[in-house]
Amino acid sequence: MMLAMSSHTQAPFRHVNIASWDVDVREAPDGSFYLRPLEDLPAYPARLTDRLDEWVARDPSRVFLAQRDHRGEWRILSYREFRDSARAVAQALLECGLSAERPIAILSGNDIEHALLAMGAMYAGIPYAPISPAYSLLSKDFGKLRHVFGLLTPGLVFANDGTAFQRAIEAVVPRDARLLVTRNPVAGRSAALFSEFACKSATTALEDVHGRVNADTVAKILFTSGSAGIPKGVINTHRMLCSNQEMLRRVFRVFAEEPPQVCDWLPWNHTFGGNHNFGLALYNGGSFYIDDGKPVPGLFAQTVRNLREISPTVYFNVPKGYEMLVRALREDSGLRESFFRRLKMNFYAAASLPQHIWDELDAISVETCGERIRMLTGLGMTETAPFAISASTGTAKAGFIGLPVPGVESKLAPVGGKLEVRYRGANVTPGFWRQPELTRDAFDEEGFFRSGDAVRFHDSSSPRAGLIFDGRLAEDFKLSSGTWVSVGPLRARFIAHFARYVKDVVIAGHNRDDVTALIFPDWDACAHLAGQSTMATVGENMRSIFTALLASFAESAAGSSNRIERAVILEEAASLDAGEITDKGSINQRVVLARRARIVEDLYASPAPANVIAAHSSVFANKVSEEHL
Repeated sequence: MMLAMSSHTQAPFRHVNIASWDVDVREAPDGSFYLRPLEDLPAYPARLTDRLDEWVARDPSRVFLAQRDHRGEWRILSYREFRDSARAVAQALLECGLSAERPIAILSGNDIEHALLAMGAMYAGIPYAPISPAYSLLSKDFGKLRHVFGLLTPGLVFANDGTAFQRAIEAVVPRDARLLVTRNPVAGRSAALFSEFACKSATTALEDVHGRVNADTVAKILFTSGSAGIPKGVINTHRMLCSNQEMLRRVFRVFAEEPPQVCDWLPWNHTFGGNHNFGLALYNGGSFYIDDGKPVPGLFAQTVRNLREISPTVYFNVPKGYEMLVRALREDSGLRESFFRRLKMNFYAAASLPQHIWDELDAISVETCGERIRMLTGLGMTETAPFAISASTGTAKAGFIGLPVPGVESKLAPVGGKLEVRYRGANVTPGFWRQPELTRDAFDEEGFFRSGDAVRFHDSSSPRAGLIFDGRLAEDFKLSSGTWVSVGPLRARFIAHFARYVKDVVIAGHNRDDVTALIFPDWDACAHLAGQSTMATVGENMRSIFTALLASFAESAAGSSNRIERAVILEEAASLDAGEITDKGSINQRVVLARRARIVEDLYASPAPANVIAAHSSVFANKVSEEHL
């Protein structure tokens, strides 16, 4: 496929109705900045279920939710079918005697039964917690799952497949909790089948209970890992969910004009997939197709298959997903035609999108349909439901996040030489589930939630021009010289420089003379580079190429805080049980540095051990051929 890479930036954007808005900016004597949107948020419903009821009344036969069955055919539920089934589930939940003291835990991932149980819980006013399936399926000691269950004390536990989750159920689920499965009950454990559970008729008791559900009722609890890797339960109320969707609708007006069609894999135990994306379809009368693929080798082919059949009007993914999508689009004309047919905008979150991936997606779009598709992002967190800051249609480049959206006040507070963004608004959590000490520490004296994220002004002379993401405060450190190292931007540049050969990198150097790195390689890409089918250890060819890349990265550095002198390529994958991987699948920098302290010492040893690569100019002079780089 020939791509007009040099001319795509001149192509027009496909029309999409995205609002612009202004903010009032006030600087305080202590150096804080207060950003307040000049318009108020429109009215929104008290409960997310109200929106479902509204769409049933307006267009009951419209497709709401679809998922492939075991034959590969789409199993489709209309708005009426989904609402009626959710209410039947709600009635069954009431008869189980569940409550806020004994809520619902969902162990498995995205599927129709998960969605019905979640919405049934909302009708019945019973909190539910979708828990990362990795805690059950990938963990060896179930430490995080035990911690979550200790906080939740669930009265009902759901898993779509009893056999798949058997080890976790036997190890963690208490005998006094009801067990619900879609298939394959666990031997020796009493369990209800979802098909039998979800066949109740709604009674007046359900109407009475639902009538007492209000904006401040807890809808769900989302568990997210802190800097120590221990999950904490973020309370999500109906007010948070509904106000946040109204914020999205106010900014992306296209959703009010045309109900969105979404094909999405992002997990519902995360705020991006479960609140932002699923909620977007429901709130705006859209259709949500569950993508059973993921941006990992062996599963992305399923995403490609789904996108060949379902043409999204808006597409969401993480940067790794867009990287794999670009490769697939290059090679598959049918995929290109389907993907761009109805697409109005792309949206990424969870990490910074490398500019070269963004540019190539633009080029493919122009080659396919003669137009560019808007790529947008913002900044938010589980505690803001998550939408809080968003880019509009102006500046479009990696790292630009825009302005606080209508309904959200932001405070930029000086912390350690940076500006921490803090939030106040209807979308902000009231706190953490059964952890009052964490709740108390999370808010400042003015009631703003401390995010731990740093931002800076895109244009210091014009604060209303928007914000740039400036990393996580907890990750930044000082060198022995007193120079601050801004880890987030440095990490993003490093990953972009190493292109597809690096999955992630951890930056070291606290109180040291210089900056070093621990590299998690992409073994599949490295194997392709070395001409091998598989690879799990560092060979000489791979070592040479990584050394050359490290040298060229150091050559381009502006100073000691941006220059990485040495690195180690890690052969041991990040550990979920040890807390090196967060709930979002990202690397916890602090935990990796603590757990691999011996490797950090190797990076600063003299002479350096054989596993350390160095960015010496003499090494760079002996360049690897261009086809490898």
